[in-house]
Amino acid sequence: MENLLILVINPRAIYTRVAVYQGHSILFLKDIQHPDQDLGRFSHYLEQVEYRTSKIFQELKDNGVCLDCIRAVVGRGGLLKPIESGIYRVNEAMLRDLESEEYGEDPVNLGGLVAWKLSQHWDNCLPLIVDPVVVDEFCELARLTGHKLFQKKSVFHALNQKAMARKHAKAHMKNYEDLKLIVAHLGSGISVGAHKYGKVIDSNQVLDGDGPFSPERTGSLPLGDVVRYCFRSGKSEDEILNMIMHEGGLYSYLGTYSAYEVDKRVQSGDEEAAKVFEAMAYQVSKEIGAMYAALESEVDAIIITGGIANSTWFVSKIIQRVKNMAPVHIYPGMREIESMAHRTLGALNGEIELKEYN
Repeated sequence: MENLLILVINPRAIYTRVAVYQGHSILFLKDIQHPDQDLGRFSHYLEQVEYRTSKIFQELKDNGVCLDCIRAVVGRGGLLKPIESGIYRVNEAMLRDLESEEYGEDPVNLGGLVAWKLSQHWDNCLPLIVDPVVVDEFCELARLTGHKLFQKKSVFHALNQKAMARKHAKAHMKNYEDLKLIVAHLGSGISVGAHKYGKVIDSNQVLDGDGPFSPERTGSLPLGDVVRYCFRSGKSEDEILNMIMHEGGLYSYLGTYSAYEVDKRVQSGDEEAAKVFEAMAYQVSKEIGAMYAALESEVDAIIITGGIANSTWFVSKIIQRVKNMAPVHIYPGMREIESMAHRTLGALNGEIELKEYN
């Protein structure tokens, strides 16, 4: 195994992050940018599979990566049917569900599709995904919403939340499966999960409007007002969903998706930016409080992670509200690429079960 490589891919809207690992060591890391003139040729992101695959393949060749050494290609998991946490082989059933968008549409679906396409370049190369956003370990009480026609779905940043929870446990010489943790992932979307002995028993449904608002998502809205707006605005279903998923949060209030830019505005004395940014921290704090109740007020640690965790100002506004619940630990950034590589290595070495999607 020591000479074999793992190719890791994380497709996002306008770039694809690519890494190559040999064992636990990273050999190559790059964000391959996809300019508007390229993406403009496609009417839907699913049409980009061949384009992104060829870009990745060429980038690896140009940088001297030993292509014949690649043993597995692992992509970030997409919107699939609810499944348990783990590492999955990309099979025909998964490809069918990703391509049909039966469970939702988002560029994250490209992870499994591109991983499979790339794996076809080499014999005996495994196409895989790890801990997709639909990992479902909810307790039954968390599923009830208030009306029998609607059930709360488990859609959250499972990959990074679990990676940071395991990192925290290892750093404190404990097992993830022995801890009660609250993990707040602060990115373009914000999810807060209640981790109980290795399972996420509750979380806000981050994709389409639940929990705190974020740089681009509205989070929870007054439901009656939303219903009235839907009927009176004349907008289509797609337009309303786009407003909720991509035109809310910081973008709606301040005209930018960049929390980094908002943080700079706050530091320069912009009072409106400070009010909106603190309101987002306030909502994150309330969601942490909700998960504190879900864990019956017994929590070993609160973990704050994701890109926005780099903002000391923002994080301080959360800490002052939740510090009496449990010790707060900050792990800025994301470990998604590293987690996918290490979990894949564990599967290749026979240490982690390789699962099948059905």
